[in-house]
Amino acid sequence: MQNNIPLFECPDKQIELTYYFRWWTYRKHIKKTEDGFVITEFLPKVPWAGKHNTVNLTACMHLIEGRWLHDLVYLDDYSAFWYRGGGLLRSYTSWLADAILKRAYVTGNMNLPVSLLDDMISDYLEWEKGFLAKNNRYKIGGRPNGMYYTIDDRDGGEVSIGGHGYRPLINAAMYGYAKAISQIAHDCSRRDIEQEFSENAARIKKLFIEKLWDNEKKFFMILSEDETRLSDVRELYGYAPWFFNMLDSGFEECWKHISMLDGFFAPYGLTFPEQRHHEFKLKYEGHECQWNGPSWPLSTSIVLTAMANLLNQYQQDFVGKRDYYDILSAYARSHRRVLPDGRLVPWIDENLNPYTGDWISRTRLETWEDNTWSDIKGGIERGKDYNHSSFCDLIITGLVGIRPQIGNHLKINPLIPENFWDWFCLDRVKYHGKLMTLMWDKSGEKYRFGKGFTVLCEGKIVAVSDNLGQIEIDL
Repeated sequence: MQNNIPLFECPDKQIELTYYFRWWTYRKHIKKTEDGFVITEFLPKVPWAGKHNTVNLTACMHLIEGRWLHDLVYLDDYSAFWYRGGGLLRSYTSWLADAILKRAYVTGNMNLPVSLLDDMISDYLEWEKGFLAKNNRYKIGGRPNGMYYTIDDRDGGEVSIGGHGYRPLINAAMYGYAKAISQIAHDCSRRDIEQEFSENAARIKKLFIEKLWDNEKKFFMILSEDETRLSDVRELYGYAPWFFNMLDSGFEECWKHISMLDGFFAPYGLTFPEQRHHEFKLKYEGHECQWNGPSWPLSTSIVLTAMANLLNQYQQDFVGKRDYYDILSAYARSHRRVLPDGRLVPWIDENLNPYTGDWISRTRLETWEDNTWSDIKGGIERGKDYNHSSFCDLIITGLVGIRPQIGNHLKINPLIPENFWDWFCLDRVKYHGKLMTLMWDKSGEKYRFGKGFTVLCEGKIVAVSDNLGQIEIDL
């Protein structure tokens, strides 16, 4: 694995340790099958997964996280598997086309997305048509009003306060899906498809704002199935539209809640619902995976990606680089477990107590059925090395600031707070087939490559700045 990833060092050793730990755990989930390589969410087989123990929602996060791997075969195979290898495409909310396209932003090669375009269109149309789920009790997907309906556990959020309805994540995801299809169609000159799906995306965006924005709470909420009421709780998926670069300016005020102690911020990760809500709770009873209080790496990483997009593309004063760093640092700090003998070890699991760092689902499952780790629930240490979120991509595209895009122009905009770090290095980043190095050395003594911010491409200096600020280069 060390020959396949970008190398990173920085003064914050918790962030640095977590960076390598997450690549180490990601490697464990790369599986060779008769359908090529796939990436799993759980290491043990779980009954709700599909073929080869795969899950479609987390596949989107696997593609974002793994797009920095040097060897392309793993995610080339995995992308094709979802559309042509028998993966369950509509088990959960998904934005596979968007994730595959954003991987192409890093590789610089659009051949794979173009080859899968017709498969993507077919999947999108099935989402648009809608389908029955949960023993035919619920109609998931498109509805006559142009919005997308789902139940909370199919949207990555079971036992949530907001519940079922026209939820922000699925509707933002379908915007991302349509926008990606339009962009891929543009690349291969299929103008009719480009236009059709651009219009689809515009329609979803318009309805999203009209139907889900609560002007009193200044937040995107869940609309009830009968369209008579919005939910009364702010939840992290209300930030999903920024994950997909969906919105024009005018909605940034909702970000003020992200760093509030009675909002979403907590010492070991963002809480999924706002803590001030009267139904917020941390329960060690009932279902082991609840979204009514605990912190979840999935939603935290979605929000940090969205926040990096916000800080790069919008003028606003509600959050800044220090807020981003504090949330990322808390997220890194959550990657640990205290062993019975008191030793602290790196760890990633399912949901956790945002105040203590205890992995709630693990604590629950360890004592299930008289301390036997129920086989029905996934067996011993089901959640160990859980692959349900991103972290390394947050370092590369957020903190260090490489902003992937199609074309040879590259923007680099670090989100490290001013005068916070004296040095860091991100080395061997494979971008558009070229190896890049980014170094910040305030004194010039750490790397002896000169003072300031230096960018190298294939070993040659392509940009230098005295300050740790935005750099734009042509490769």
